[in-house]
Amino acid sequence: MALLQLSEPGESPDPHQQRFAVGIDLGTTNSLVATVRHSIPECLPGEGCGVILPSVVRYFRDGHTVVGAEALAAQAADPRNTIASVKRLMGRGLADADAGMRARYDLMDSGAMVRLKTIAGPRTPVEVSAEILKVLRARAEATLGDDLVGAVITVPAYFDDAQRQATKDAAKLAGLNVLRLLNEPTAAAIAYGLDEAAEGVYAVYDLGGGTFDFSVLRLSRGVFEVMATSGDSSLGGDDFDEALAHWLEQQIHGVDLDCSSSRALLVEARRVKEALTTQASVVARVPVATDGVREVTVSVEQFHALTAGLVDRSLLPVRKALRDAGLGFEDIEAVVMVGGATRMPHVRTAVAKLFGRAPHTDIDPDKVVAIGAAIQANVLAGNRRPGEDWLLLDVIPLSLGLEMMGGLTEKIITRNSTIPVAKAQDFTTFKDGQTAMAIHVVQGERELVQDCRSLARFELRGIPPMPAGGARIRVTFQVDADGLLSVSAREQTTGVESHVLVKPSYGLSDEEIAGMLKAGYDNAALDMQARALREQQVEAERLIEATEQAMKEDPDLLGTDEHAALDAAIARLRALIAGPDHQAIRVGIDALSAATGNFAARRMDKAIRKALTGSTVDSLSL
Repeated sequence: MALLQLSEPGESPDPHQQRFAVGIDLGTTNSLVATVRHSIPECLPGEGCGVILPSVVRYFRDGHTVVGAEALAAQAADPRNTIASVKRLMGRGLADADAGMRARYDLMDSGAMVRLKTIAGPRTPVEVSAEILKVLRARAEATLGDDLVGAVITVPAYFDDAQRQATKDAAKLAGLNVLRLLNEPTAAAIAYGLDEAAEGVYAVYDLGGGTFDFSVLRLSRGVFEVMATSGDSSLGGDDFDEALAHWLEQQIHGVDLDCSSSRALLVEARRVKEALTTQASVVARVPVATDGVREVTVSVEQFHALTAGLVDRSLLPVRKALRDAGLGFEDIEAVVMVGGATRMPHVRTAVAKLFGRAPHTDIDPDKVVAIGAAIQANVLAGNRRPGEDWLLLDVIPLSLGLEMMGGLTEKIITRNSTIPVAKAQDFTTFKDGQTAMAIHVVQGERELVQDCRSLARFELRGIPPMPAGGARIRVTFQVDADGLLSVSAREQTTGVESHVLVKPSYGLSDEEIAGMLKAGYDNAALDMQARALREQQVEAERLIEATEQAMKEDPDLLGTDEHAALDAAIARLRALIAGPDHQAIRVGIDALSAATGNFAARRMDKAIRKALTGSTVDSLSL
């Protein structure tokens, strides 16, 4: 008799056989791939090089590419065809590209996503990122000697739906099965928490090449709960390079730089920045197209003064996240530094001063995100060891909701909600006989739709005609573990349903992402006043419409004086609707309601008499 070998779902049938999965840190400046072998997470090196792969791709006329250090070395010589920092363009349109990227590359507006002109033809940021991922995939397969089950790819916590979807598309193009998208600070917390067996409330300060994230997590008995997250998707080490490059350009007395020289200047600024981490001063060799180079000495004090504003800018999301979590600086057990840009001494000093203690830097800030992703990938591949029992609870960074009558925002899922999450809310129709409903999905913290980001629109048709308020439409929001949103609407009595997977064409602009929460805090009082005004305006418009409809249907129930009084009350309310005082509109609504009281009673009597005509007492008792 043959015996069946049983295993838990997701586990390998052979308990001695490991299913290989990898964690990938797809960074703005550098990328890494890591895996877990023999229960130990490790970053994987390339052939003849280290574990760090520069996130740079160079294109040639014949269509072939080089990726990594070789491409990095060529960016000054061939700047237009050597693409770096492409992560800043993921999921974005031309209007969203920052000034630095516009100056550095020939960008094309292709509608859905920006394209970069290269000698090999136009390339999207998704295609460029896929070239980086292909190299990481090949590196992993060559090292492990086996096919990959899949990969966990990290993204900034503040990546929106479009940017996350673009990352998944790049992985698919590279032939990778995405097991999960994981927020970078959360990945770092996994690596730190599991490695150190830490418990308590921890903060992760993640300053990478192109983005900044800050997260507050509670680690307790194997549960990783993200309490709050905040960040700036247009702040990173690249901005420190550009600030220094701009200053160096000013020191050579306004000599115009061509594209090649500008790119070489950025490369030199990065070298100087990194050298100032350990040296008191560094001589910068500023390239000049006309006569070679000019030498400029840069002291560490000068560099710190030049970039102090960028460091201060990173501390604003820190304070916001702590407010959202309801915590003070003293409640944080430790601060973990993540990202290569956190090697700058004045960044570490500023964080230490803010929290009153030195931050943790004992795990390599370049590797910690990839290691955390590898640990998560290993579990998702079914390689969880006996007794290894931990749970990851991540959050969404910005609220999701719908547009209501009057342009109001109704938040369905609030920011910092744990994902995956599903929430439903019932809505109804606005007009009598309404058979369709337009549904507008938005993202943001403001009370009015015009101040939020539009994500998607779809329609629910086939609603049975009913009086206003009679239909029951249940709208359900679902956010999966990758932070991607889907929305469905269902009319409860008929079962008519419509559904949309939210894939916005553009990501949030730099200003929108950095400013949404700030705007929500700064404009809270004004937003509440605006919301109250629109709510009273909508109620007034509904009352006027219902009153006029009743006067049209039963004019015989109104005397001449009463008709004139109602007309006057309607006119006064219309005038109040156009004004800014929601309390005055409330008074006008009450006045019109009181004026229609007797008329409404007569209409009710008429309706009852009509319903009872031809009926007997016996038939009614039945």
